Amino acid sequence: MTARHFLSLMDCSEAELIGLIKRGVELKSLHRQGVVYEPLKNRVLGMIFEKASTRTRVSFEAGMTHLGGQAIFLSPRDTQLGRGEPIEDSARVLSSMCDAIMIRTFAHDMLETFAQYSRVPVINGLTDDLHPCQLLADMQTYLEHRGAIKGKTVAWIGDGNNMCNTFIQAAIQFDFQLRIACPEGYEPGQQFLDQAGDRVQVMRDPMQAVAGAHLINTDVWASMGQEDETEARLKRFAPYQVTPAMLDAADESVLFMHCLPAHRGEEVSAELMDDPRSVVWDQAENRLHAQKALVEFLLVD
Repeated sequence: MTARHFLSLMDCSEAELIGLIKRGVELKSLHRQGVVYEPLKNRVLGMIFEKASTRTRVSFEAGMTHLGGQAIFLSPRDTQLGRGEPIEDSARVLSSMCDAIMIRTFAHDMLETFAQYSRVPVINGLTDDLHPCQLLADMQTYLEHRGAIKGKTVAWIGDGNNMCNTFIQAAIQFDFQLRIACPEGYEPGQQFLDQAGDRVQVMRDPMQAVAGAHLINTDVWASMGQEDETEARLKRFAPYQVTPAMLDAADESVLFMHCLPAHRGEEVSAELMDDPRSVVWDQAENRLHAQKALVEFLLVD
């Protein structure tokens, strides 16, 4: 039987995705009540990190522990992948020893190749193209605070990066309108825009994007691997800093999200992180519970 992978939001149906975020809410409640729920006893999640992370590592490790399983952290220094072993060979070997594999890497095609040769589920913990686990947490957070996001208007302000690409897929799967405000030359991937059609608008004016929006999102202006572009990006993106004034121009029920880590005073004004309309801390915690729901979905019959 072919393993079920989670490489993008498009690997699940709309109903499955809604079920996952609702299940994340349930698992969060069980955890806060102190209920012991361990369906993954003796199950092992292998975690390959070619890109460093705080939230991804801790949320997957803690999540596997909560569910009764274990997680193994593997950096390039810990595996033969870092010494040139073919991806296909590593996939065959690691998937014979682990029950699922989470990969956080650069090239999306590396993830796809690994999944092709893996006998167990492979989870995208982030690539240069997409970050679907973060969107599960984001959608769970919106559901908890405001209910269903279907039919709402979402604004993405800043770089058309992997998070922006994934929000485009979320707009398709969760049925909301997405406005993207970015400087010229920093648009999201055209293949993602083509997939979304008129569900997504790209514009230059951030105030136009946030007008009447129910959710406003941003991310750092220079991601990992773009450090040499930081100075140029700071100048180019300066008009795209998300501020309380932007939220004031949105719908009165607006929420602000940021996948973190945040550079206060750059893509987000320092005071906005602790604004009552900001839900970034709930959003960060929900990585834990949304991913528990995902691993349970992939591994529990």
